[in-house]
Amino acid sequence: MLGGALSGLGDRVTVRRLETPTVRVGSITGRVPDLPTTPADNTATVALQSLRDAAGMNGGFEVSIEKGIPLGSGLGGSAASAVGAVVAGAELLSASWSQADLLPHALAGEAVASGDLHPDNVAPCLFGGLVLTREMDPPDVVPIPVPSDIRCVLVHPDRVLPTREARACLPDTIPLSESVRQTAHLGAFVAGCYRDDLALIGRALRDFIVEPHRAALVPGFPDVQDAARAHDALGCSLSGAGPTLFAWCEGPDQSERVRDAMVEAFAQHDVSTEAWISPIPSEGARVAARPPADSQAS
Repeated sequence: MLGGALSGLGDRVTVRRLETPTVRVGSITGRVPDLPTTPADNTATVALQSLRDAAGMNGGFEVSIEKGIPLGSGLGGSAASAVGAVVAGAELLSASWSQADLLPHALAGEAVASGDLHPDNVAPCLFGGLVLTREMDPPDVVPIPVPSDIRCVLVHPDRVLPTREARACLPDTIPLSESVRQTAHLGAFVAGCYRDDLALIGRALRDFIVEPHRAALVPGFPDVQDAARAHDALGCSLSGAGPTLFAWCEGPDQSERVRDAMVEAFAQHDVSTEAWISPIPSEGARVAARPPADSQAS
């Protein structure tokens, strides 16, 4: 229900209009060049097909994807491709499309990878910032203010953890007491964001429901989390389904110390990593280059 946008890593998606009523993949490059090219199996083409159907187009789309986000990382890579595709596709249509209009189409694409309509990655990727999706029918996306000093440290171990596999390890039911405890922390976290209260955010940024079941899927998880907290991170847990870990920190200096400590903790378990430090940008997916007047690409 809650997710935040990131800067510094992402996908670049180029969409071209076709005269024929098809949606197809043009090319896939970057970090993950072996994505599915069958239109029914690619998050970007499924999202574009949904957009095309809603727009009542006679023609179609061709999409090319430059992947900057590793898949199976917990960084929203499948959602990024779907969102990028619908934002670029909408730019080529004559009608005006709001972010709320595009959300169902991006979700249709994301469902190919996750197995269901999960907005936690798609909504922040599309809207930017930290957002809470209160309801899906109709979608109600609520922006949450983020204190300006917050930086997000991301440490990605050299592992792949498919979202479906990570979801499979979760229980079907949880005790009422755990639900109440987690809800109280979520409420306090949101309150801390609105009040610019970093101490409250630090007390509330905890996961009692999902993390205990998924932590074992990430080698060295307890030590990496302890290292982040020992260097004064406000909180540290799994990013999405994992195996990437994130930590919220106060300011760039603390972020660098936390990043280095987390990388070193993974190294103690012989796990190589990539790491980034990101603000929580207010802008989501955007059109980086518009087509010339006589072109059909965006």
